[in-house]
Amino acid sequence: MAQVIETIDVDVPVRTAYNQWTQFESFPHFMSMVKSITQIDDETTHWEVKIGGQDREFDAKITEQIPDERVAWNSIGGDDNHAGVVTFHKLSDTETRVTVQLDWEPQGLVEKAGQVLQFDDAAIKSDMKNFKEFIEGRGAETGAWRGEID
Repeated sequence: MAQVIETIDVDVPVRTAYNQWTQFESFPHFMSMVKSITQIDDETTHWEVKIGGQDREFDAKITEQIPDERVAWNSIGGDDNHAGVVTFHKLSDTETRVTVQLDWEPQGLVEKAGQVLQFDDAAIKSDMKNFKEFIEGRGAETGAWRGEID
């Protein structure tokens, strides 16, 4: 199993950073491998991604969601086996630390080579920088979902 942990500080309040992260359909604006995400219901999203040059689709179930603190998920169905969590830490009234942890099972030679060469780490790091630019450039979230999932 492969794992990436990446942290970035963003110059927005924790509520703004968290609210934006709950807008899954906006992920293609800052995540390079994500083609689209459709929110099916409060707990389920459908993802279309391009990994190692291959198009993939899968559903993900949100397993835990606590406003302004964390969102955790697991893939369900499809070929991808992964899980993740993103946490939000208030550094000040106007600054937030966002940490993403992803765990997945690389598929095929290309993905396994990418893991060894740490291409995945570089991609996630770039996506986190893109998130920072996206949310700081806007100054406000595109929407919010403040519900809890246990």
